Parts: sequence; C-alpha cells; structure tokens
Amino acid sequence: MKLNNGKQMIYRLIIFLLINFAALGLGGFFTGTGVSSNWYESLAKAPWTPPGWVFGFAWTSIMICFSVYMAYLWPVVENKKTLVALFVLQWILNVSWNPVFFYFHNTLGGLILIIGLTILVFLFLFKYWPALKLISLLILPYAIWLIIATSLNAYILLKN
Repeated sequence: MKLNNGKQMIYRLIIFLLINFAALGLGGFFTGTGVSSNWYESLAKAPWTPPGWVFGFAWTSIMICFSVYMAYLWPVVENKKTLVALFVLQWILNVSWNPVFFYFHNTLGGLILIIGLTILVFLFLFKYWPALKLISLLILPYAIWLIIATSLNAYILLKN
C-alpha cells in the first residue's frame, strides 16, 4: 500500500524531529551542570550572551525548523548517500560540542567543532537551495544561531 504524499511528509517530519531532538537530549545530557557549573559561571562571557532560557527556546525552534527543512529535502534529493553523510556529520558535530566544551572545558576544541558545524549548515543552505528555493529559509535560524554561538565560544576562548 503506497502512502500519499501528505502521510509520507508527516512520517518524514516525525523521524527528523525524533533524530534532531535526540541530538538535543544527548547534548543536554553531556552538558550536565555545565551552564550552572563553577567553571562556566567563572568564565568571562561576551556582553551579548543571552540569558539561559534563550538557549533552550532557540534550540527547540531551530530543531523544529531543521526537521521541517529535512522532511522537504529528503524526497527531492537524488543522492541520498551524500545527504545522509552531511546530516550525520551535522548531528555528530552538534552533539559533540557539548561534552567538548562543558565536560572537558576545551574551549578551542569547542570552537573548532562549532565552526565546522556552522560551515556545514551553510553548505546545506547553498547546496540544496536549487532544490528547495524558499523552503531553504527554514535552515536560516540554525545558521544565524550558530554564528552567534560561534562568537560566544570565540569570546570565551580569547578572554579566559
């Protein structure tokens, strides 16, 4: 029995939501008490560092938008291997930043990871723009947030 496009879209969206929120969950697990830890509290942070609640709101919104983006992208991409490889790399970089930064206190390693993730998200935007056109704007919150997060990480690296 073949599913209609609407049902297929819903299934793809649910799958990407589960995968992307699993990344957030793992990232949160690896962060542990990182945000409220003595180490993080004692760091000199950028004056533009948003309040803590903004991070949760931003990442939730980003992962919803990115999941919708991926659900639209999946059926129009011919080379699924490349798409899966890019998506998996994005997922690994996203999840890896938390333990590197908060658990290992490696601000340089965190900066390298987040720069790689930022480049990768922009690659998604530009590589798949022809396939999705305006739907590609759904990835912009991710890209913009990563620019901000990269600047915050860089500030911490340079000032501590």
